[in-house]
Amino acid sequence: MSEAKTLGDRIDALETRLMFQDETIETLNKTITAQWLKIDALTRQVLDLSDRLREAETHPPDAANEAPPHY
Repeated sequence: MSEAKTLGDRIDALETRLMFQDETIETLNKTITAQWLKIDALTRQVLDLSDRLREAETHPPDAANEAPPHY
């Protein structure tokens, strides 16, 4: 009977570890998904800013149409 109890305890321990690992994997998956969404948004923002900078460099503002700095 002791062997069956030991085997049962081992199975219980394995099930507990498996449940903990499943929770950890799910948490990591959610974290990675959130990071990728943030990376994607930041990448789009950098591309947009890069396009705006390129546009500003190719079409500099006309100094004659600008208001003086004291306005």
